[in-house]
Amino acid sequence: MSADISAGGSVSRSTVVSRGPNGLFAVPAMAFFVLFAIIPLIGVIVLSFMQWDGLSTPSWAGIDNWRIALTDPLTLNALKLSFLVIVGSWLVQTPASLLLGMFMASRKKYREFLSVLYFLPLLFSSAALGIAFKALLDPNFGLSRALDADWLRQDWLGSTTLALPVTVVVIGWAFIPFHSLIYQGGVRQIPTVLHEAAELDGASAWQQFWHITIPQLKYTIVTDSTLQLVGALTYFDLIYVLTGGGPGDATRILPLHMYIAGFKSFDMGEASVIGTILLVVGLSMSLGLNKLSGATTMESQAQGL
Repeated sequence: MSADISAGGSVSRSTVVSRGPNGLFAVPAMAFFVLFAIIPLIGVIVLSFMQWDGLSTPSWAGIDNWRIALTDPLTLNALKLSFLVIVGSWLVQTPASLLLGMFMASRKKYREFLSVLYFLPLLFSSAALGIAFKALLDPNFGLSRALDADWLRQDWLGSTTLALPVTVVVIGWAFIPFHSLIYQGGVRQIPTVLHEAAELDGASAWQQFWHITIPQLKYTIVTDSTLQLVGALTYFDLIYVLTGGGPGDATRILPLHMYIAGFKSFDMGEASVIGTILLVVGLSMSLGLNKLSGATTMESQAQGL
């Protein structure tokens, strides 16, 4: 600073501020993150090597919890079901969210009114949605009785083959509005000059969608897919209310399996192992998706401008 004063005779206030300890502004957020994320995470990892029923004093168990959890058929089945929910929910939510996002970003008639209707499912709690769909899908008193439709008279949530697909559809119905907002923002960032030039060249609506909209939404799709894939690992309340993990273990995904192991079987050590597995799987998918997509390069999406 003395060199600046000797050269210019004075130093501006902005120069002093810009050279101040700006890193201090991040201290409260970092402290909050360490207190409520890092420390509990370390506690869960340590607890995964302990034998504890939630009441007595924890005792060291070594790798026994990991050996039991990783060889337990219930855990392996829960892991498989979790991946099926991840893939299924992505296949259900992504196309619908993209199309709805494009419609909400357009200037079509009644767009504002319909956008409000599309957003309504996001306003309800997951528990309320689970109770509502459980009643609607009841083979005796639900939609089948109200509409007098024979094809609806099935035990949707009581069938081992139908319960998981129906659960995935309900999850998609509940969270499509949120992802539609993300795509709406992404579509509105696409320069209109690209579509105008394509129209002058005679490109159809499908060609514009495939060769302009999709490439320009590349990183939006990556971001939204990351939220979907990692978020699918945290589904608990909706499935718990809707099926309780049943029938049998047909919908007992990892979060629900963790809850049952910890709070019903009183095995906090195994529950901590499952929680650590959830963390590793979610982090691996997030980093892998961003690495494969090239989103970490942060290159511009405004191609051709």
